[in-house]
Amino acid sequence: MSSFLDSMLARATENKQTIVLPEGDDERTLAAAERILADGVADLVILGDAAAIEASAYRLDGARIVDPRTSELRAELASQFYELRKAKGMTPEAADEKLNDVLYFGVMMVKAGLADGMVAGACHSTGDVLRPSLQILKTAPGVKLVSSFFIMVVPNCDLGQEGTFLFSDCGLEVQPDAEKLAHIAVNSAQSWKTLIGTEPTVAMLSHSSYGSAKNDDAAKVVEATAIAKELAPELALDGELQLDAAIVPSVGASKAPDSPVAGRANVLIFPDLDAGNIGYKLVQRLARAEAYGPVTQGIAAPVNDLSRGCTADDIVGVIAITCVQAQAKKAAE
Repeated sequence: MSSFLDSMLARATENKQTIVLPEGDDERTLAAAERILADGVADLVILGDAAAIEASAYRLDGARIVDPRTSELRAELASQFYELRKAKGMTPEAADEKLNDVLYFGVMMVKAGLADGMVAGACHSTGDVLRPSLQILKTAPGVKLVSSFFIMVVPNCDLGQEGTFLFSDCGLEVQPDAEKLAHIAVNSAQSWKTLIGTEPTVAMLSHSSYGSAKNDDAAKVVEATAIAKELAPELALDGELQLDAAIVPSVGASKAPDSPVAGRANVLIFPDLDAGNIGYKLVQRLARAEAYGPVTQGIAAPVNDLSRGCTADDIVGVIAITCVQAQAKKAAE
């Protein structure tokens, strides 16, 4: 277990949050829930067939098990959902029907204050997880878009913060324009502060460093850098930078000697989803890095998506991260 995950679990345990797990029919989810409960990391609400969950082989003492089909919460949550969506054509009957979907039920529990966050995606697509989140919770105040990131922990590495980096966006925004890319950078810097607790050093990545290539793709990153600096002038943020110039001190000194970021970046902003997704998987597989995510940023309350290939250990990690995000949200209110 990495020091990053140790930190997330310890911080979650210090101030327990309530996390809803909608996929109570998934074995990995129940195995993760057993560990979370045994270690006192979080209070859990598990959605699904209550009889089947209670009859499973997992010790879930202390969990609140809710069957959305029969729950006493359903009528009130359906009424609240109708009020939220009636301007979009929602009817009371359709709102009630929608709460058969465990993801909508789970997000409505977060909206109603019955849970502090939600973790799902072990057996649902990213679109399925995020759709109710954006319809019901919407984006956080002052945030223009939802994006995602990975925390990468690279073994035996002295770059970044002792081998720890934040990569964004690796999961959601396919071709962000300059403005979106700038917002992704600023939001990612805040996510670094929330989870890692140190100052972010943000590199806007490109195939070009400081004008070494002249084309539309490099120009987009240059423009995004300028916008991000206007949005958050206090940040250590610079670009456009090639990856080696961003993280290797000797290369940074050679390619961008006057940069406040070159050679020491710990937050890496990729120019598009192709680069971000390929980049994190290369580091994960070739460097045997631990990859925590995709973690979402920008939703009004923490809802995090899992890979459908996740393990129970992965789910434990994302639950802990979600707890820390929920703590930060409450502290900011």
